[in-house]
Amino acid sequence: MNVWIFNGSKGRFPSGVFTKRELAEKWIELHQLSGTLTSYPVDTGIYEWAIERSFFTISNEKQKLPEFIESFSSGSLEHYHYENGKLD
Repeated sequence: MNVWIFNGSKGRFPSGVFTKRELAEKWIELHQLSGTLTSYPVDTGIYEWAIERSFFTISNEKQKLPEFIESFSSGSLEHYHYENGKLD
C-alpha cells in the first residue's frame, strides 16, 4: 500500500496525505499549490525500500548512521512537481 504525500515548495513538513493521486491533484489545483507530490510505501522506511530494490547501495560506514538514514530520500519514488496548482 502507498500513500501520496504533498510537500509545498516553501514548507518544512508535508501539508497533505492522500490515498489516491487524483484526490491530491484536485486539492493541489483547488488551492493553486506549488511543490512535490510523492508516492510513499506504508510500513517501511525509504532507506530500506531503496536498498531492497537496488536503488541505493551502502558505500561507506557514514551511510549506516542515524543522521544519514533520518534524512534519506530517494528520487526513485514516483513523484510529480506542481507549480501554481498545475503539473509542471
